[in-house]
Amino acid sequence: MSVNSPETAATLDVVLVKAGRTKIRYPAELLADDGTRITVRAPWAGDGVRDFGFVRFEPGDVFTEYYWRDRWYAVKEVRDAEGVLKGWYCDITRPATVTGGELVVEDLDLDLWRSADGTAVLRLDEDEFEASGLSATDPQAAAAAQNALDTLERLAHEGDFEALVS
Repeated sequence: MSVNSPETAATLDVVLVKAGRTKIRYPAELLADDGTRITVRAPWAGDGVRDFGFVRFEPGDVFTEYYWRDRWYAVKEVRDAEGVLKGWYCDITRPATVTGGELVVEDLDLDLWRSADGTAVLRLDEDEFEASGLSATDPQAAAAAQNALDTLERLAHEGDFEALVS
């Protein structure tokens, strides 16, 4: 699947799977697919406001999301309704697949947040990852997930996080 021109607004459903079931599904505008990286844009798909304490996702927020077929993470650039960058929310996932009109990713519980100014870099949900039992059932996937989180954290601290998605 590729985008041929700006006038062609292709869409697909982003499907986030967790523990074998669909966690969330939402429509997104396909911006690019180069065969390795898929880029989509979607409004905040949650219900109402979700306040994490370090960032609030709310109606009007726009997510530009980057998924890779060969990397164990997804990076979501978050902007408010006026276009002001809030930061990047990163999900540790198995590599993405596109089948038909669906972009499917399996969430592996680990997440990372990097604020727009780089002052906050937070590893998230490590307790959920541990509780998932992935280390026992699929040690190779668990190692790849931990490596992906470490890589994202290193890039976030180096200050050139935007280069990851440019």
